[in-house]
Amino acid sequence: MTSRERVKAALNFQETDRPPFDLGATFVTGISAFNMNNIRKGFNLKEQLPKVFEPLMFLGWVEDDLLEASGSDFIGIFGPDSLVAYENKDWRKFSCKGQDFLVGKGFTYSTLEDGEMLLYPCENKYAMPSAHMPTTSYYFDHLVRQRKLPEDHPYNARDDYSDQYAVYGDHELRHFEKCAKEAYENTDKAIVFNCGMGGLGDFFHVPGPWLEDPRGVRNYEDWMMLPYLEPNYLKDFYEMMTEICIKDLELAYQAMGDRVDICYVSGTDFGTQNGPIMSIDAYVEFYKPYMTRIMSWIHDHTPWKTMNHTCGSVKEFIPHFIDTGLDILNPVQISATDMDPQTLKDEFGDKLVFCGGTADPQNTMERGTPEDVYNETRKNIEIFSKSGGFISAHIHNIQATTPIENLMAFFEAVRVTK
Repeated sequence: MTSRERVKAALNFQETDRPPFDLGATFVTGISAFNMNNIRKGFNLKEQLPKVFEPLMFLGWVEDDLLEASGSDFIGIFGPDSLVAYENKDWRKFSCKGQDFLVGKGFTYSTLEDGEMLLYPCENKYAMPSAHMPTTSYYFDHLVRQRKLPEDHPYNARDDYSDQYAVYGDHELRHFEKCAKEAYENTDKAIVFNCGMGGLGDFFHVPGPWLEDPRGVRNYEDWMMLPYLEPNYLKDFYEMMTEICIKDLELAYQAMGDRVDICYVSGTDFGTQNGPIMSIDAYVEFYKPYMTRIMSWIHDHTPWKTMNHTCGSVKEFIPHFIDTGLDILNPVQISATDMDPQTLKDEFGDKLVFCGGTADPQNTMERGTPEDVYNETRKNIEIFSKSGGFISAHIHNIQATTPIENLMAFFEAVRVTK
């Protein structure tokens, strides 16, 4: 089977010669740039300066030779700009924690006396920094830049978030069209369009890291109180997001058409390590109606399958995810409460495609032996891939500190498990 055939069969719950595998086709199946050359060496590939195309999670671009060596069946289409609003082009050298990387020319940062780095949006060093990398971290974490809201703040979502999102322009659409055409004509890989505009309340979006001067509610704790304190404000914002998302999807489909196989819609997390992050009632009232409209538009107007990412313990939400029209759930965090692979497959495996669910990234991948990684990966792939409906992938992005011996055991288990 070709990669494209393998993926289409798996997405339609059909048996395949092996489960399809994804490495780097989305923002949540990638590789920390800090670990990129270790993996390249593990596959006997030439070392090179990793391109950091997503600076907040510090993700490295997975080059074609690594896609082939790892057996990846997917290729991703991403927007031309980074998540702090500079374009990924005119690459230049950047050194961090004793390693060298390539970043876009517009990557704008400063370094404090203790080594902490500040990252600025829109290539503007005079703006408030929107993220920082502590000396002990491998990420640029958000900096909350919320203005103090007066007691009589009008809570007009369309005013507060007027610059949060925009309809795709010619620059983005021509980029999408070019990337889709090249990927479809020059590879046999399934194509994933990373839209992400359906990320209603995504904690990655709330602080507005790409904005120079974010307005409205930007603090996580305040945001989680909005359903109770300002419900109409939140609903109006999600209505605005849904309108923009559907318009973007319409334009993106005009640009890429049927070349795309999967649309990555949302990265909103609904689970914590031990349970849901909110009540089911809150999800049903504030999230489900809007997500259903987005999914319905995609299914009514395109052949694309839909994919959402949500970390944590989300088993209680899965029937509602299915109701919205979701096709693929990532990352299947098996280390969280109630996320047992066999239970999930038995209860939902004929209705939902699982993506991820391999070896526990918090324990086995970081602290287990290569044998532990190999055995757990094989076991869970065999569970999830029965009768199709499974995409093999690392559970979330491969981390900066994951031992290379464990990673190569993971890749080997993926390669041999049928």
